[in-house]
Amino acid sequence: QFIAFASLFFILVSITTFCLETHEAFNTIINKTEQVVNGTETVLQYEIETDPALTYVEGVCVVWFTFEFLVRVVFSPNKLEFIKNLLNIIDFVAILPFYLEVGLSGLSSKAAKDVLGFLRVVRFVRILRIFKLTRHFVGLRVLGHTLRASTNEFLLLIIFLALGVLIFATMIYYAERVGAQPNDPSASEHTQFKNIPIGFWWAVVTMTTLGYGDMYPRTWSGMLVGALCALAGVLTIAMPVPVIVNNFGMYYSLAMAKQKLPRKRKKHIPPAPQASSPTFCKTDLNMACNSTQGDICLGKDNQLMEHNRSSGKTPL
Repeated sequence: QFIAFASLFFILVSITTFCLETHEAFNTIINKTEQVVNGTETVLQYEIETDPALTYVEGVCVVWFTFEFLVRVVFSPNKLEFIKNLLNIIDFVAILPFYLEVGLSGLSSKAAKDVLGFLRVVRFVRILRIFKLTRHFVGLRVLGHTLRASTNEFLLLIIFLALGVLIFATMIYYAERVGAQPNDPSASEHTQFKNIPIGFWWAVVTMTTLGYGDMYPRTWSGMLVGALCALAGVLTIAMPVPVIVNNFGMYYSLAMAKQKLPRKRKKHIPPAPQASSPTFCKTDLNMACNSTQGDICLGKDNQLMEHNRSSGKTPL
């Protein structure tokens, strides 16, 4: 539990730091003294510098993530399976850019600056640390299992949406041309649907019932197509969703039932006595004499005497 809470704390701190680095209050624009002369013009170079406090906080978080990653690598029983795990790959990809950035920050060559610029762009990989929470929260693991089990349903949903987008984007393009003026064959004066690819965006927004309002039909025929597109979108999304919900409910019930099961403690089972052990015959004799049948005890007595004769011992 301590490791889980510590990991959760550093994940939340790292994500918070990542978000604050983009805020204007933590960024300072610095005018570089070096000037690049381009012909007759002088171009000044500006660079955005992040508050060093956020860098130090991120460094502490990366040290913890590095320690945790190395410990898990060392004590992993199967190194190959550890490398293939997606969460472990995310951990490594999120840790590596910080060390590269620190190592290249002191270099002044153009190649080093280009690499630093690229590393600053790929900082968004750090946000993938949120997936590390699946190790500590049952709900996130259930969500992951549900997504894997519902791959066919998601594929079916994408196919339905793609067909609907293609059909209704084509329909809205031609429907908006009904009211075009003779001197405006492209209908660019009274509609925003100037071609079918532009209609793809409108169809996606309408079928998902989002409705940004940046594009909308202005003719009666276009409004009719828009209404049909919205209804088709509702029906298309409603068909595969119940299957996905059932999968989630099944995995969630299994996870909750597994958590409620009592933990079994391993009982100590003494090893069976060997034939060469001095207690071997005594154990058999005691077990046999506990029986109510006298002939069993007698048989065990005879076996004990025979064993002593074969080993050269004289019975007392």
